Amino acid sequence: MALPARRALITAAPRLFVGVLLLAAIGVMLVGVFLRYVMVPITDQLGLDPINFFWVEELGEMLLAWMTLVGAAVGIAERTHFTVTLFTHRLPAAAQRGIHIANHVLIAAFGGVIAWQGWQVAALNKGLTSPALEISMGWLYGALVAGGTLIALFALGMLAAPPTAPHHVLE
Repeated sequence: MALPARRALITAAPRLFVGVLLLAAIGVMLVGVFLRYVMVPITDQLGLDPINFFWVEELGEMLLAWMTLVGAAVGIAERTHFTVTLFTHRLPAAAQRGIHIANHVLIAAFGGVIAWQGWQVAALNKGLTSPALEISMGWLYGALVAGGTLIALFALGMLAAPPTAPHHVLE
């Protein structure tokens, strides 16, 4: 199996997860808009108790945190993050390879720090509950652990891949 095909297979689950989170976030925000601008005036007009829709913002923030961190890892695996190649493409292949390795080691270290610190914060806050959803705040900070771990793993996996030329440079 070729490296790009293997990379696509490995990132399939996180990509699907991010897609599901995106659809859920859109749905939650649409529900929030409906509750705020349609149902609140109706309940006010009829003199009914107001609808509690504060959970919408909280759930949206949680979905956004997970989407961002797991999506960042997928971006590393698929090489979709921007790169500045002012002069690296003009360097010899060995120097390009060295820069590629150093870059991905730094990215993996950054992911490791995010995961480790996320673990510390999640453990510290797991006993706290969110005001509206009343779930453990560990779920929110768990996004740091999952995203950081995936960032580190995908960056280390990229060490085996050769550096690629920028899209605007002909090889």
